Amino acid sequence: MGDMKQAMTDVKRSLAELSRQAPEEMKCFSQFSEQVLAPDVLDLKTKELIALGMALTARCKYCIGMHTQSCLAAGATVKEIWEVAAVAVMMGGGPALTYTAELLKALQEFGPKEEKVA
Repeated sequence: MGDMKQAMTDVKRSLAELSRQAPEEMKCFSQFSEQVLAPDVLDLKTKELIALGMALTARCKYCIGMHTQSCLAAGATVKEIWEVAAVAVMMGGGPALTYTAELLKALQEFGPKEEKVA
């Protein structure tokens, strides 16, 4: 299993345990997240691309993996994802730049096979 796939397995396991330990809090967080991501003025793809950019600036490996998967599922292209990464680097500087390594892992493991990812 690749590094990013293992990270996604690990975070899903920890979220499941948190849901067992704090069910009401996680229920509220889940409902909030679903409401925020519901299409409105911004569509789901746009919202997920924003979330990915924020994940890069926050330097959250797990968030990068989850939102890369969500971006791809929402129809984002690899090119759109890398453009978001450039904006994140503009806003987050060198630390965000180094976390594009996690983005590359996520795209290599979850991205479309027909689009060549280095």
